[in-house]
Parts: sequence; structure tokens; C-alpha cells
Amino acid sequence: MATILAFAGSNSSTSINFKLVKYTSGLIQQNEVKVMDLSLFPVPMYSADTENDHGYPEDVVGLQKDIKNADGLIISVNEHNSGPSAYFKNLMDWLSRVDKRFLEEKKIFLMSTSPGKRGAISSLTYVKDTLPRFGGEIATTFSLPSFNDNFDPEKGILDGELKVEHQEALADFLKTL
Repeated sequence: MATILAFAGSNSSTSINFKLVKYTSGLIQQNEVKVMDLSLFPVPMYSADTENDHGYPEDVVGLQKDIKNADGLIISVNEHNSGPSAYFKNLMDWLSRVDKRFLEEKKIFLMSTSPGKRGAISSLTYVKDTLPRFGGEIATTFSLPSFNDNFDPEKGILDGELKVEHQEALADFLKTL
């Protein structure tokens, strides 16, 4: 049985990406899944001065250990102005300071969603190109456009084609573990 760590790249208490992560994690039956709510995860803005004066934040060190102990990751990234949120970028900056290869040999199911028709695809593309630099392997991706039209908290993904695409992407990810 594989261990999967799942989180959204958002620190919003109402994150739709976190809703997608929880839904996706709930579909997994044969593996252990640890879902982390990063809205409860305060991380100071990275700076060399902060690192020199205070070291690494305890929460970041703990997350790095959780990543190291996982076989795979499910990450859903939000989008601010056509890129990942400052929060997610900052978190990656801190994690890479703790260990440049913090994603070494980790299989990743990378997702994104937004209220808009593009489904945060620009952010997903940026993150897809970035995470391998830290040792991660993007096993598969999925973008859910128009979240408010295509997702229901109780029913999950409403659009039939998108639901099948999501299920296939998840199955492909799980095969890599």
C-alpha cells in the first residue's frame, strides 16, 4: 500500500483547489492518503535574512518530512494573474532551501481549477515545468475549468467527460506508485 500526501497550493480557507483535492483523495481506496489543509499552515515570506536569523520554519521542515515519507503527491494549484499564488511559490522556495531535491523520486498528480474557463491552466503549466527541477516526476495532470459550474460538493465533478478524464488521470497516477 502506497502513502499519498495531498494538498492544494492555496492558503485560502475557501480554496476550490482544496475542495478538488479532498474529492480526489476520497476516491482512493487502496492506499493511505494524508490530506493537508495549507490554510492552517502559516509560512513567513522567504528571505535570506529570515533564513539566516531564524532558520527554517518548523511547519516547512515538517512538510518536507511528510513529502519525503510519501510515495506520491496530489497537488492542486490555484492561479493568481496567470501564475501560481505567491503562497505556493513561497512554500516551494522554503522547501527547496531545506532540501533542493525535496521531491526526489516523488510521483505527482498535478491538478488545477478556477472559476474561469481555463481552469488555472497557466499555473498548472508553470508548476508542471518547475517541480521536476526539485526531483519530482509529474505522473499526470488534470485541469477542471469553470469550477462553480462543473463541481458540486456532494456529487463531485458534474460534467461527464471531465469526470471520466479525472478518473483516468487518477488511475494513471495510482499505477505509477
